[in-house]
Amino acid sequence: MSDEDERAYVHADSVEGLLQRGRGLGAVRALQDRWGVAGFVYDGIRRDWRWDGTDDRSLYLARLVQDLGLSPAPVVDQLVADEETCLRACHVLELLALAGSDEAREGLRAHVREGEHWAGVLESVSASWPPGWWEDLGDVARDRIGGETELPRYSEPWTRFGIEVRSRPFVPRPSLAGLGTEELLALLADHSTRDDTKFSALRALNGREPVAELIPLVPSLGTSDGRRPLPPLRRAVERLGAAAVPAARAWAQDGHGWLAQLGSEVLAEHPGPDALPGLVEELAGQWAGRVWCGPDRTARRLARFGADAAGAVPHLRRFWLRTPHSYERAAYLQALAAIDPDGLDYAYTESLWDCEETARLLGIASAPAGPDVLRRIEVLRDDPMESPEVRAAARVRSEASAGPGPL
Repeated sequence: MSDEDERAYVHADSVEGLLQRGRGLGAVRALQDRWGVAGFVYDGIRRDWRWDGTDDRSLYLARLVQDLGLSPAPVVDQLVADEETCLRACHVLELLALAGSDEAREGLRAHVREGEHWAGVLESVSASWPPGWWEDLGDVARDRIGGETELPRYSEPWTRFGIEVRSRPFVPRPSLAGLGTEELLALLADHSTRDDTKFSALRALNGREPVAELIPLVPSLGTSDGRRPLPPLRRAVERLGAAAVPAARAWAQDGHGWLAQLGSEVLAEHPGPDALPGLVEELAGQWAGRVWCGPDRTARRLARFGADAAGAVPHLRRFWLRTPHSYERAAYLQALAAIDPDGLDYAYTESLWDCEETARLLGIASAPAGPDVLRRIEVLRDDPMESPEVRAAARVRSEASAGPGPL
């Protein structure tokens, strides 16, 4: 968002401001004033209040429409707006359809038949709906595709309908999942191994317990042109944690650009005690400048100091309460839990209604057991709109709360 858009955010303590930021408290308070907040909910779909594309609002808004008993009709009407607004409305409507709204489902199908942005809508619903809900639109797609100036980019649902696409044929990378860890490391150590095979070996290692034997191989795991690391390498090094710090000091002094950068990143993520005052000052400066993108990294680094980072707590609380960049909100709560865990029950409970999946997962794991919390977790467990990861976590928590069954 631009600075002008930032100034348009309503105060974070108001219901409208909470809804703009995707806070769980906004959803809770909205349920206490169902008709008074309807305009705010529809506005949240019409206007994109996300700080950037990493933020999530679709499920949050769809759930508000459903829980408040609002009509999907104004959302269907937004399909005729510009393409971005249409697709925001589409994402909300396809979730409402999964929850049982015939009006939302038919509104999207009608747009595929007659609407301007029909191709994007069809691609979106084909990715989230059962095939039986859209496969019968093949004749419509074949009739309408001739009016488009470009071929579709993605394969689904077009190749199913016999329609040519722009994307290159998918060539699967070799699967090395069946190899042992020592065999994968041997492939990475062999200078004759091709980049795509090393990519697959790193990806396979990233699905296993981290191994320190990878550390001495890191400098050799750049692309064949030497310009950048192989894509899975950063994740592999990140998973090594503090074990990579001694080697990272040497990498940071290396003349190769990507290796020096990777070493500096590892050292920044594992600061020594002398870095603590500077990190607290950095977070304070980010708050003073209302820097919304990036303080989550500062928060994670501060969290490593535990209670010694108590000076950061006021700033972390402010960021958690007020940031419009909802993707980073969970990092502030995790840092608070590591530094000063007392008094966070309200934050974990509110997170059960948050717009971000990571926040809801934190709430499921840590919200104090009580009737309202357990009911909410049951709702998340059974919600067809919810992500598989959240539903699975909610199921585990519900079963644990229920205790052992009868013998």
